[in-house]
Amino acid sequence: MDNRQVIGSWLSGPRAAAEDAGVDFGYRGEQLGLPEEGPGSIARPGRRIGAIAIDWALCMVIAYGLLARGNPQAMGNWALGLLFVMSLLTVGTIGSTPGKRLLGLRVISEDGGRLGPVRVLIRSALLCIGIPALIWDRDGRGLHDRLARAVQVRI
Repeated sequence: MDNRQVIGSWLSGPRAAAEDAGVDFGYRGEQLGLPEEGPGSIARPGRRIGAIAIDWALCMVIAYGLLARGNPQAMGNWALGLLFVMSLLTVGTIGSTPGKRLLGLRVISEDGGRLGPVRVLIRSALLCIGIPALIWDRDGRGLHDRLARAVQVRI
């Protein structure tokens, strides 16, 4: 084996090395029965991060303007509480937060229906912790989505 190929596979990561060896991973969402592209396909990470950034900014503005009274520490705490409540109410009713709606995303259950109240509660709580949202599977779903058996899809 050429040394350049070994170094290239090491730098590219284990997935690239496995693909070079002939392993077929398929596309994101294939195991869930979702289309590869278009409406109903798995949401891409960029849109998901953009949606949470919009939601967080909205919560920060509301916390700063209405609740924190100029205290930066209190503003962050209030914003986190608002994010939790907003996620509970909007994902539980219409399936998307304002940021997700603006970027054309929706949260559904793995079987394609709406999330139940308990699953929305689990997902929202884990999202506010932050760490589960940073751990993704091969379909691009965060740990908070996997534990709640949810999928973020394009509208």
